[in-house]
Amino acid sequence: MNKIPALTFALTLGALSLPGIAMAQQQAMTEPQVQSELTAQGYIKVHELKFKDGMWRAEARSANGDRVDLRIDAKTGQVYPDKLVSKLSRQDVRAALESQGYTHVHDVDFDDGIWKAKAHNPSGNKVKLRIDADTGKVIGID
Repeated sequence: MNKIPALTFALTLGALSLPGIAMAQQQAMTEPQVQSELTAQGYIKVHELKFKDGMWRAEARSANGDRVDLRIDAKTGQVYPDKLVSKLSRQDVRAALESQGYTHVHDVDFDDGIWKAKAHNPSGNKVKLRIDADTGKVIGID
């Protein structure tokens, strides 16, 4: 009688290695979890969310307003946009600069993966700034 439970155990292990079951195990994140993760990362207007070829796919707008196609790792939630995007909006960048002591912030634009802006520094001098797209920290000053 001990052979029957062992045989059942072996058959169960064999079934777990079938391609369909292996694929189901790879899809760790559910659709609501993916939607929530994308929102948390600053993506808006997420739509066309589908699971295809072992990854989640979606269309959305980045925080800076650009339309973007996304690929999302089903296990980790890592997002792979089809172009450089920012997790910060223009308003986020303005707020970050003001919290760093800059005033009269204007001409805020996202270009080539970084934010650019013009403002007055804490001393009142006009400056051109380069800002990190993820943190809002000033990374360059002209």
